[in-house]
Amino acid sequence: MFQKKSLGQNFLKSESALQKIVDAGGIVSGIDTIVEIGPGEGVLTEKILEKNPKTLIVIEKDDRLIPKLQEKFKKTSNNIDIIHADILDIQDFYTLKDLGSHGFGAPYKVIANIPYYITGLIIRLVFSQKVLPEKVILMMQKEVVDRVVGTGKDNQNKEGVHKENLMSASIKFYGTPKKIANVPRGAFVPAPNVDSAILEIGGIKKPDPKLEEVYFQIIKQAFSHKRKRLVRNLEGLFGKDTTEWVELIKKSTVDSAQRFKSDEDYMNLRAEEIDYKVYVNIAKNILS
Repeated sequence: MFQKKSLGQNFLKSESALQKIVDAGGIVSGIDTIVEIGPGEGVLTEKILEKNPKTLIVIEKDDRLIPKLQEKFKKTSNNIDIIHADILDIQDFYTLKDLGSHGFGAPYKVIANIPYYITGLIIRLVFSQKVLPEKVILMMQKEVVDRVVGTGKDNQNKEGVHKENLMSASIKFYGTPKKIANVPRGAFVPAPNVDSAILEIGGIKKPDPKLEEVYFQIIKQAFSHKRKRLVRNLEGLFGKDTTEWVELIKKSTVDSAQRFKSDEDYMNLRAEEIDYKVYVNIAKNILS
């Protein structure tokens, strides 16, 4: 099978990595509905089916792979639905036959070895659903996973505090990210030019819509210019000047280490230097 570079295809072959992904999903036999994005040749699909989910929905964009998947899994057609589509075109997962047939609000989990060049788009799509999944398991670029969970010295400031970014702040708003394992580039065919890692997002909850809207207005503006100070990025948002933002950030800070002692400290903050919980508190204080 020739991989399509345009689709960012790197097929996972490592048995241990595949097993770790499935184990992280915590699939309950006969009960769980699973949405798998980008099954490729179906090696992860096989592992998922071994756990006997109630329903497995696989979504594959590459038209060359659809007949191969249909042939491979024709004997298990009673609990697998193979959909030929671009995941980014499916705005509502409940339009999918096997998920929607269980009724709006039926729980499901997402498992995917995704093309890295659309990681952000897929995460945004998953968390924009009217009904969020119970759990999300993603194979992603290791550097991105480390930044999301805050592991490694490169992802901490000089005080050892995790440096936030737009993706990490976005994910943590919905659930709790956890790195399951690193996966070397040699585990894929063809081997990508980066190492990978398995990310689990659990404890997912649908937030208040008003809080969600304000929160994302804030963090998108906060991280819009990396080199600029936080209050300069936020200046003008919701009609507030830098002095008002300093006061609001001070009021919202939940940093028990109290690293920020003066107004000047708050004035010089970068967006990455405060925890996502501070941004949540800022949003709540704006709404109050």
